[in-house]
Amino acid sequence: MVFSSGVFLFLFLPVVLALYYICPGKLRNTVLFVFSLIFYAWGEPIYVGIMIFSTAFDYCNGMLIETFRKKHNEKICKIVMIMSVFVNLGILAFFKYTDFVITNINNLFGASVSLLQIALPIGISFYTFQTLSYTIDVYLGKVKVQHNIINFGMYVSMFPQLIAGPIVRYSDVENQIARRNENIDDIANGFRRFIVGLSKKILVANQVGNLWDEISAMSSITTSMAWVGAIAYTFQIYFDFSGYSDMAIGLGQMFGFKFPENFNYPYESKSITEFWRRWHMTLGTWFREYLYIPLGGNKKGDPRQIFNLFIVWFLTGLWHGAGWNFVCWGLYFFIILVLEKFVLKKVLNKCPNILKHIYSLILIVCGWVIFACTDMSEMGTFFKAMFGIKTPFLGEMSLYCIGSYAVILIIAAIASTKLPKYIAGQVAIKMNVSNNVKLIVSNMACLILFFICVTFLVGDSYNPFLYFRF
Repeated sequence: MVFSSGVFLFLFLPVVLALYYICPGKLRNTVLFVFSLIFYAWGEPIYVGIMIFSTAFDYCNGMLIETFRKKHNEKICKIVMIMSVFVNLGILAFFKYTDFVITNINNLFGASVSLLQIALPIGISFYTFQTLSYTIDVYLGKVKVQHNIINFGMYVSMFPQLIAGPIVRYSDVENQIARRNENIDDIANGFRRFIVGLSKKILVANQVGNLWDEISAMSSITTSMAWVGAIAYTFQIYFDFSGYSDMAIGLGQMFGFKFPENFNYPYESKSITEFWRRWHMTLGTWFREYLYIPLGGNKKGDPRQIFNLFIVWFLTGLWHGAGWNFVCWGLYFFIILVLEKFVLKKVLNKCPNILKHIYSLILIVCGWVIFACTDMSEMGTFFKAMFGIKTPFLGEMSLYCIGSYAVILIIAAIASTKLPKYIAGQVAIKMNVSNNVKLIVSNMACLILFFICVTFLVGDSYNPFLYFRF
């Protein structure tokens, strides 16, 4: 079940909200837990058992750490924590990378080992990191042990952020699980945030996604068309993923939760270092807190820092998918980040902001081409087209694509910046608009956007979520 579907919007969500607020406070976590399992089982009836196992396993690990810590047996506590890491990552590796490993063994040694054809459980990369963060933080003494398994199960399976994040660490919501402030303002704000995310997904991501699909499926493209396609995918993945994050954060608000932000206008960045502080921020935080810093971070000299960055970005790429393009994508950004830190830092500091922005956008767009092209030969062909290698610059089809999608690409470019928010704020100041009027206008705009989204949903079957496969 996806957020941008009629079943979710007009059946599942209204029923959950109604039952949630009808029930007394003590039962609300149970309601959320049960319906989160239903939400997951809707698309993954077989693999819901894996998520339940991960939940029960790390719940028990937390209890074991607490028990042995009271007995001052830190050695056993450490063993439990390490066991949690190995089992959780082992499950993730089995489902996500087994066939990838077998394929590479077959190619390398000329073997003919049969693939297991294992379907990837939806959201496993996200909820695995969440349960791991709990056990590790309990071991480190950063959070208290959760004794109520329903509360812990609700945290792991909570449907707003279950499938594609943001990655909500236990420490982010520890104090909200047992007691949170649910009020009408948060519910209203949550609805508005949800509709903004829904609009990003349906009105922008889906439209530019169509363009990318058309261009990437062509057997022969011009240089201009290759760049238009790459830019279209750059906007698609941003509005698709940030739209989902907005919807998740909005849904969390409806139930009284405050989830961490996941995006901060990343395409406004003036360096790749800045870009990765603004893009998928919860994943960056996870890798920093649970991998980069434990490896030594930047505290053990430059060679060790470069090695630590290599490990982090190799695994970041692999986390996104079992394919060499994802590994290349991670290493591509590793190389750029190392160059920015040790070679280009002084040069970038002296450059005008506009040049730094152009530099960043070109590298970001190229990075997304690596990410999108799962076939390495197709990737090479696409890059040749982008950089005019034995490729004409312009053609009739290029002009047609640019003309047909120019408006939505311009809208996407503007909407990916703070400009709309800034203009709205300036207009409100100059017109001396009161807060009540702002609220009325905001609500009316959201209702209009929701109506338009529903209209598009009814008439358009193209409605993928890119990050569901990660």
